[in-house]
Amino acid sequence: MDFPRLRRVWKRVFSLAWPVMAEQTFRTAMRTTDIIVTALFSPAAVVAIGLADLYARFPLRIGLGLGGGAIALSSQDTGAGATDTRDEAVTQAILIGALAGVPFVLFGLFLGEAAIDVFGTLVGQETPSEVVALGSVYLAIVFATAPARHVALVGARALQGTGDTRTPMYVNIVANTLNITGSVVLGLGLFGFPRLEIVGVGLATAAANVLTAGLLCAAIWGSWTDANFARPRDLTIARQLLRVSAPRVVEGFGSEAAEFPFNALLLGFGEAVNAGFQIGRRVYQQVTGPLSRGYNVAASVLVGHALGAGDPDEARYNGWAVASLGVLTVGTIGLALVVLAPEVVRLFTSDPETASYAVDFARVYGLAGAALVCFSALSGSLQGASETRIPLVARVSGMFGLFLGLSWLLSRTLALGPEGAYIGVFLAYCWMALVVAVGFRYTGWAPRAAEMMAERGSAADADHVASETSED
Repeated sequence: MDFPRLRRVWKRVFSLAWPVMAEQTFRTAMRTTDIIVTALFSPAAVVAIGLADLYARFPLRIGLGLGGGAIALSSQDTGAGATDTRDEAVTQAILIGALAGVPFVLFGLFLGEAAIDVFGTLVGQETPSEVVALGSVYLAIVFATAPARHVALVGARALQGTGDTRTPMYVNIVANTLNITGSVVLGLGLFGFPRLEIVGVGLATAAANVLTAGLLCAAIWGSWTDANFARPRDLTIARQLLRVSAPRVVEGFGSEAAEFPFNALLLGFGEAVNAGFQIGRRVYQQVTGPLSRGYNVAASVLVGHALGAGDPDEARYNGWAVASLGVLTVGTIGLALVVLAPEVVRLFTSDPETASYAVDFARVYGLAGAALVCFSALSGSLQGASETRIPLVARVSGMFGLFLGLSWLLSRTLALGPEGAYIGVFLAYCWMALVVAVGFRYTGWAPRAAEMMAERGSAADADHVASETSED
């Protein structure tokens, strides 16, 4: 093994990933603050914001999907030196994101009450009127800025594709700090501001969405970043953005769809089991989520840049190098979590029964940590190559076939109880990692990326960059 080369790649991975990790840590802190503040109002407020946030995941999934297309094209064109094509791809991705947010604005304004009320209908009960009122208002406020949320997600990933992961970090840290401060001040009515409770929490989130989008667009428009806006002219770029993004969006929607019946399955064994699952997974995500997201972005950038420069062998090496670093770091943290789970869970709950199941689920996720980060890193590598169909197949088959299907079979049909869900969850992530690893090893993602670059006019620039590199 070429250890000096591996160390060079790992050093580059860390330089790209740590800003993403820091940004994700602040985002997690913001969501935790919203929940803590809302819990001070009333149980109805907690339920309302929880139900509304289920719908808020859908704009998130669309934004992340379009962001996947943006990071793929911008990373490849940056590596190819095709700045004009890259800038047009960045512009078109942001415009598509803004337009995709408009339906959510209308949904929040006119269908918010029905959306919250439907949860009671699903279980044959009437949703409490206070929950409907609070949830629909919060949903309308947050959805009013769905176009800005999409622009923020797409703009951040477009810049990350150029290799600039610090600008999105700076912007998101500022915006999330504003969100945290606004939720506390407006929600609780501090420093002379009115006590707006859940409305205040919603306004803080909405303001942060708008600020993030505005600052990122200003950074792209000005001289802060290498990327710039360009007049949209080439429909080929738009088609490719949608072609790469669509599987990512479907993948996200499919994952969310599997979560609903899985939670119902666990709830059937008692509230303690479902609560234990939520806490156990949150414990794992809190300590490893930022790392996995960082490796995902770094892999996309490194693979995209190498492909843009016309070096598929380097792209393949970079992908495996990021995955190995992820397995080494997150896998080690996961094993530590297996040992330390009782102490960590104790910070989240004092109920013995809930804590028992939370420890079990935390250990399951800890054992699956290496597989989870391998899936995340190699999915990012394939995304950088414009291949998002393989991660779609991996996640949907894993979530429905094992996470939900096998868990249901073992827990209910074979009467193993919650232990059946432990097996299903663990094997689901192992399967997802296996599918993307096989896909990255054996499928023709490099020629496909080259064809797409040629189609949008970036291949000529890639040949020029490659020739210059060989001359040097």
